[in-house]
Order: sequence, then C-alpha cells, then structure tokens
Amino acid sequence: MSGRALDPQALGDHLDRLYRAAWAMCGSREDAEDLVQETYARVLARPRFMRGDDDLGYLLRVLRNTHVSRLRAAGRRPVGVPFAEEAPEPEDGRTAWRPDAALDVGLVFTLIADLPEAFRDALVAVDVCGLSYAEAGRALGVREATITTRLHRARRQLAAGLREGELPAHARASRKAPAPSGVLQSKHA
Repeated sequence: MSGRALDPQALGDHLDRLYRAAWAMCGSREDAEDLVQETYARVLARPRFMRGDDDLGYLLRVLRNTHVSRLRAAGRRPVGVPFAEEAPEPEDGRTAWRPDAALDVGLVFTLIADLPEAFRDALVAVDVCGLSYAEAGRALGVREATITTRLHRARRQLAAGLREGELPAHARASRKAPAPSGVLQSKHA
C-alpha cells in the first residue's frame, strides 16, 4: 500500500467538525452523535491508508457514506404509525384465538393443494417459501417468465376458490394426476 497510515490518535482533532457536519446531515443532535460514533467505529475497525494529508476530507467521505447507508437501511425497515387517540383497540391477530381465521387458513391450504401441479409449485415457491421469481425458476427448472405466468394463474384460481369456497370447475377439469416428484424437488437429484 502506498501512502501513510491514518493515525487513530489524531482522529479526535476532527470530532467537532464531524459532529457539526453530521448534525447538518441528520437534523438531530442525537442522530448526529450516533452517526459520528458509527463513522469512527468504521474507520477504526481496520487500518486505513491515506494518499494525502487530508484526514478531514477522508473522514467526511466516510461520514457521508455511513449516513447514506443508514438512510437506505432505514428505508427498508417498516415504519410504525402511532394509533390515534380515538382509534379502537387493535384486534388480536393470533389465529389460536380466532377459530374462523383458522378455518380460512385450512381452506387456503386445501385450495393450494388442489391446484394443478405447475401452478401449485410456483405458488408454494414464491408465496409460501418466499423465494424470488428467479430463485423459484431455478428451483423448478423453468424460466422466470414462466414462474410469473404460473403464479398469476395460481393466484387467480386461488382467489376464485376462496370466493366460492372451492376450486372452480375448469381448474379441476384441467388438473393432471400428481407426479411422484415432490414440491420444489430438484431435477438434478
């Protein structure tokens, strides 16, 4: 590595300026303190080598990158919304206390099991297992576009079954006999 090593002992010389920059970025004193602390933790985590004598410029770049990373991470987190004072109490979402919801879950899984195999496999891969369309395509040995089409049709049949309480007649008629392979079983096994 060319250049000189960043001196950890000299980092305290820039604390005030970094703090002011962080406060300007965050708009909050507490968030600025956290940002500066996280910036120093990143810089001190491993040795850093400088090309010039601009320690402050380097620290400001790290501060800005840390701030952007925190904003991106915060954007991926769900945002909590406080209830209004006049809002009714939230219902208990646990199905153990709601037998009607448990019956609906049973119906959903029965309807999923009754779907044609290709549709069922796509629905299970994406909606039940949480795979992306590309991952589901690789797991099932089909193109991503095929997953999209099968998933759309499976969801449409599932919604119709939920409205009627059973699978539509055209879906039962087009259903093939189940193959011996299991759901999401690799073709390379």
